[in-house]
Amino acid sequence: MSELRALLRKELAVLFGSPVAYLTLTVAGLVTALLFFDHLRAYNQILFVYTSSLMNGFEIGTLPDRVSVQDQVFLPLMEQLGVTLIGLLPLVTMRVFAEERARGTDELLLTTRLTPTQIALAKFGACWLFTALLLAVSCVYPATALLRAGLGGLHLAAVYLGLLALGLALASIGLACSAFSSSQLLAAVSAYAVAFVLYDLSWAYPFVGASVGRVLDALSLEPRFAGFAEGLVRLADLVYFAGIAAVSFALARLSLDWSRVR
Repeated sequence: MSELRALLRKELAVLFGSPVAYLTLTVAGLVTALLFFDHLRAYNQILFVYTSSLMNGFEIGTLPDRVSVQDQVFLPLMEQLGVTLIGLLPLVTMRVFAEERARGTDELLLTTRLTPTQIALAKFGACWLFTALLLAVSCVYPATALLRAGLGGLHLAAVYLGLLALGLALASIGLACSAFSSSQLLAAVSAYAVAFVLYDLSWAYPFVGASVGRVLDALSLEPRFAGFAEGLVRLADLVYFAGIAAVSFALARLSLDWSRVR
């Protein structure tokens, strides 16, 4: 365990020793703030237009169903932040395995007392911790605004649980792509390709039958992710994202086994 902790600290030091990590955190915070306040501004404008059409004002419970924080803020914000994660995370994961393979230091790592499972676990753990930090940074503005207004505290928690599950799955996909490449560019491009294709498979519906379409829908990231935007936390969705992380981890470990055999 001491070797595993040492490798985890080393991976975190390398990760935060790169300007890419800080740039990614900054972009995530700024993009989240801009998107959130833009949707909140639009929601307030809708409230203003609605109240201006009534002589005696209104109560929150009398608003139409379509005028809600969920529909006007959470749903579009979740969709946009999901795509933002797809754009940002491969920039972090692309070098984790590929850089060591390009430099030949992966062979030195495999000659230590660390097993392939421990090596993969340390690298995945470092990126998972970074993903959690990235989402914590992006959560600051929405949490502050909504909690001070007394709106959607539990809903916001469900939203960010969904974002965390999606982020860990996307980071795992990026790490698996990096594990099979010695080129950071190829690792990033392949991670983008897999993530965007898997995000929403509805494009294939016209070419397949209804039964296959239901299977594709079950395999897509977006339908599983969308439930959290509605404040619904389903065990099946959490298991789905955990399964993607587990399969990606197994593939990355397999690549290390192949490297050791060679």
